[in-house]
Amino acid sequence: MPLWCHASPAAAGAAHSEPALPLAGGNARVSPEVSAEQDEEGEGDGRRWSSLVPELLADILRRVDADAEKWPKRRDVAVCACVCRRWREVTIALVRPPLHCGRVTLLSSLKQPGPRDAPLQCFIKRNKKKSTFHLYLSLTQALIDEGKFLLAAHRNKCGFHMEYIISIRGDLSHGSHVGKIKSNFTRTKFTICDLQPQYEGSKVPSSSCRPRLASKQIKPLASTGNVETGKVSYEYNLLKSRGPRRIRCSIRCPIEEDTEIDPRKAKKPSTPGSLVLYNKLPQWHEHLQCWCLNFHGRVMVASVKNFQLIAPAGAGGPWGIQDDDAVILQFGKIEDDVFTMDYRQPLSAFQAFAICLSSFGSKLVCE
Repeated sequence: MPLWCHASPAAAGAAHSEPALPLAGGNARVSPEVSAEQDEEGEGDGRRWSSLVPELLADILRRVDADAEKWPKRRDVAVCACVCRRWREVTIALVRPPLHCGRVTLLSSLKQPGPRDAPLQCFIKRNKKKSTFHLYLSLTQALIDEGKFLLAAHRNKCGFHMEYIISIRGDLSHGSHVGKIKSNFTRTKFTICDLQPQYEGSKVPSSSCRPRLASKQIKPLASTGNVETGKVSYEYNLLKSRGPRRIRCSIRCPIEEDTEIDPRKAKKPSTPGSLVLYNKLPQWHEHLQCWCLNFHGRVMVASVKNFQLIAPAGAGGPWGIQDDDAVILQFGKIEDDVFTMDYRQPLSAFQAFAICLSSFGSKLVCE
């Protein structure tokens, strides 16, 4: 997924048709020389931007990236990647992953580890009638704002089982699914599956296993497979004697740091390792007569769904987690259908969203 799916196609198309590209934060325009013959043949728009000198092109995109600190200005970077193949390759090489820059820019950032120093603040909007959930990146320090859309999910009931389909589009259209999370019979154990494109030359699923498309064949590189990337389990608590929910997550996360955002250009693929996370147990407050947990102002409503995930002592070393009390993922309720979601390294936005989805729905054997 090299590009950010919500960079406006109209804006990308405009970059092809307009004679010059406005630079973010200024009025300067750069338009390479194109011969009249090429322009008359209709090839000027296609070659105009790809014929820039490599050093000049890299400098232009570097300035656009440096000027766009956060969304919505980051949209300029994504639009630049939509101009042509050459611009896309340079943009992918320049944009740093969230682990090092703390920003989500391209689609690939959604499945890369979050920032190391401070968590990315997001929020989830739930629609009970449609059984849909939308994840947004917070644009301000407020608990909820307009937000930048990241992911969406739809809940399906398959008998007593529960399944959440995760998509990169808000309308959850076919072909935009990037993963899913499914539960067991008692809805206490969930499996996170990542929908990844298979490598070139891999065996294509048989016609009986893959969906049929009207008069269209699925190419080998477009075929997909479910890769299990984590499990979430909730402890049984039938007699309600253990207090609030107890959560255990086993997530496969990359151990080796890789600054290359394009996996095809990475010198050494990162090795995934299994990281176990537990929820931080709340303390009983005698005066308030309730279980309390410090969410540092990010949660406003008491709910059994609220939780904080931390790594056991000494278990976070390979991932650079030095503080045993460091919260890796925080999820809590702020309104009836709005929840905050703050995540950091080594979890990605996709993994954090999937874990939070498992918290929704009734669990009669847990509370």
